[in-house]
Amino acid sequence: MAYKVGIVGAAGYAGIEAARLVLQHPEFELAVVTSNADEGQRLDGMYPALTGQTDLAFTRHDNPELLACDLAFLAVPHTAALAQAPKLLAAGVTVIDLSADYRLSDPAVYEQWYGAPHTSPELLAARAFGLPELFADDLAQAAEKRAAGEAVLVACAGCYPTATSLAAAPAVRAGLVAPDATIVVDAISGVTGAGKGCTARTHYCGADENLEAYNVARHRHTPEIAQILGRPGQVLFTPHLAPLKRGLLSTVYLPLTAEAAATLAAEELVDRYRAFYAGRPFVQVLGAGQLPKTASVAGSNVAQVGLAVDRTTGTLVAVGAIDNLCKGAAGQAVQCANIVLGLPETCGLPTAGLPV
Repeated sequence: MAYKVGIVGAAGYAGIEAARLVLQHPEFELAVVTSNADEGQRLDGMYPALTGQTDLAFTRHDNPELLACDLAFLAVPHTAALAQAPKLLAAGVTVIDLSADYRLSDPAVYEQWYGAPHTSPELLAARAFGLPELFADDLAQAAEKRAAGEAVLVACAGCYPTATSLAAAPAVRAGLVAPDATIVVDAISGVTGAGKGCTARTHYCGADENLEAYNVARHRHTPEIAQILGRPGQVLFTPHLAPLKRGLLSTVYLPLTAEAAATLAAEELVDRYRAFYAGRPFVQVLGAGQLPKTASVAGSNVAQVGLAVDRTTGTLVAVGAIDNLCKGAAGQAVQCANIVLGLPETCGLPTAGLPV
């Protein structure tokens, strides 16, 4: 029997990407989609690309049918998941949260960066962190609990932290990065990363033919990146908005230890990265001298990583490219759900980008 799936916030960009993936998943049945603003409107009426795939209409977020689902994806803004996750878990529904509400381990850090109290901090200790390539043990433990009959909570990593951390973590965890160094991150995202709501920055007239930095020195993904890399207070993160629909490119500057800077060549780093990600089907480490492009991963759940060494400054430049809506949001959520449910990790997920 297929797992019954609900998507809370299905009308947004991450939510509709989740719907697209769930509808194509061989083990999932899309049972409930919610959007308070679009109650009663058919999914394929708002998104004609899904014509013939479903006859579901949007219902309200408090639809009691969600409590009868096996699995719920929360594709909602921060603080909204705080209102949804506890009652779903109490009803026995496994929750895959795409929002920021359960990502940060320390509720005080959440409150500092998001400006809101964390109303269910007791769930933080038990939640699994949803970045499978770097937190496999978390998800394996969640899968064991789920198999034993317990509803579990997965807090999926954000889009910027995913691309950045997949590019940087192997070097950091191998001790190749100077322990006291500041890790500098310059990252560029497409406009869908800002969500469906329109602002002066994301309006067509503001975004077209424009590239700009935003939320400099105060972006909320900064503490998440630092938490993943185990480098609190050592991440300088600057996001940029580009006139793209999909795609995210993160360039990470990692000051190497003196020994690593003197001895490591790009070819050896590629070998080390490939060994680190061996058996991980969604991470592709490119050869020495190759760097990833967002166009190469668009529409897929793949992350591509490229590496270069700057000898003059002793810096590893690691570049990660993902589709911000897929590996950066909905695809990663489905990947985590597959693991927690004991399904093949790649089940229902695209592993190839769009060639053109």
